[in-house]
Amino acid sequence: MDNVIPELESIRRQLMSLERRKKPKMLVVDDEPDNLDLLFRTFRRDFNVLKAESGVHALEVLAVEGEVAVIISDQRMPEMKGTEFLSKTVPQFPDTVRIILTGFTDIEDLVDAINSGQVYKYITKPWDPNELKAVVQRATETYEVLKQRTEELRRAQAQTALLLAVVQVAQVAYTVEDCLEPIANAFGENFQADGCILQLVQNNSLNSPQGIYSADTPMSNWLAQDPLALDAIATKEMRVSVNVPADTNLSALEHYPASGVQAHLIIPITHRSEVLAVLSLQWKRPFQLREDEIKLIHLSAQQIALALLSTRAA
Repeated sequence: MDNVIPELESIRRQLMSLERRKKPKMLVVDDEPDNLDLLFRTFRRDFNVLKAESGVHALEVLAVEGEVAVIISDQRMPEMKGTEFLSKTVPQFPDTVRIILTGFTDIEDLVDAINSGQVYKYITKPWDPNELKAVVQRATETYEVLKQRTEELRRAQAQTALLLAVVQVAQVAYTVEDCLEPIANAFGENFQADGCILQLVQNNSLNSPQGIYSADTPMSNWLAQDPLALDAIATKEMRVSVNVPADTNLSALEHYPASGVQAHLIIPITHRSEVLAVLSLQWKRPFQLREDEIKLIHLSAQQIALALLSTRAA
């Protein structure tokens, strides 16, 4: 498969330069400052440790920081018990692994929480640091397995939905122009892009018909001034910048900082050496696609070409 995408090795090198082993996030919640500081010191070398002194504050932290790998929460806290707080995190963060610290025997709450899958394990206070570290290590491994399975399921669903969307568009569209926006929407949504543009190409130059997807605010089309897009058309090869702010060839261009785009993947849609269109995926964060997702985009680009040709011939 790699031979089908000669650009993949270059993309791999970019991704290797981008990836720094990031510490997993952990949230520790306790209304006693000494316990909170002890938990922070215990895990700060191996985790990006976030702190909260109550369940209410912890929910606010999660709203800002997003998913964490592990939550360690005290059970007896004012306003909200630990088990009540953890139950509120389950719908949004189902893969997060939750650990309860308890200094008393509150069997009913703990059994209910464990049986419902809200709590992975409980640790009695005062805890043994080595025991807690071992539990957290196993919890982190469990989180990584859960995330991997979730990602595999999501990618399988995305692949099916994407290819189905392209086929359906080809079946119902009367003109090439009718294809552009639905396909841009399908790619933008499936790959969680902030913006996606599918623009026609004629005689190796960008043509006016285009379809644009934007996740939030309206986006402008600056592909005609973008070296990455122009190079993709000229070479008929996929081009990507996984971290635009660190890319000296692109960071000085006005349209990247103005749009907030930090990662850009552009794919020429080709048929028999003719470039029919370009597909531009843009993110306002560093590149996060996996290699198999890049291969899926490459495969899907061939389906887009067939869809454009079928409507052009109709």
